[in-house]
Amino acid sequence: MGSGSAGTGMDELSRLAAPMIDGDLSLEALREDHRGALKAACADDREIWQIYSVSYAPDRFDASFDLLRSRPNWRAFAILLEGQVVGMSGFLGIDMERRVLEIGNTYYVPRLRGTGFNRRVKELMMRRAIDCGFRRIEFRVDARNARSQAALAKIGAVREGVLRADRITWTGHVRDTVLFSILAHEWSPR
Repeated sequence: MGSGSAGTGMDELSRLAAPMIDGDLSLEALREDHRGALKAACADDREIWQIYSVSYAPDRFDASFDLLRSRPNWRAFAILLEGQVVGMSGFLGIDMERRVLEIGNTYYVPRLRGTGFNRRVKELMMRRAIDCGFRRIEFRVDARNARSQAALAKIGAVREGVLRADRITWTGHVRDTVLFSILAHEWSPR
């Protein structure tokens, strides 16, 4: 970005990271004081981390949490339901010039999966991204993660294809990544 747009970009990043609220659901910028509650929430399903590129299982949580919070072009959120931390998600790979970002690094405690909770969270995040001027929202999912692929299709994301051998996960698995997207003009909330 040129120097003329740098201030605007920082303002937009601040707007992007502001809290999001929908009744008993809130997304707050991930802070150090979320660490303990999020670690406990992530420990609710230790097996799921096998299909994530990064593990938030108890023995790897602190390093992953620190890395998540340190990325300059990411904005991570703790997800709270009725004031309790029940997961996380974030805006990743934020590209202000192209007006593109990814929603990812998403985890919910098992009891909320399949309840419509994902739609509520994603709608808040998509609305925020579009309100901040992003024209393309991407989602990248491990090809083995059928549940997440089905959830993305349910919210109207378009499956664009597979990035073969896209990354090496924390387990050493060479992951194929399924790419989905929603364009701002295509999105219509419930």
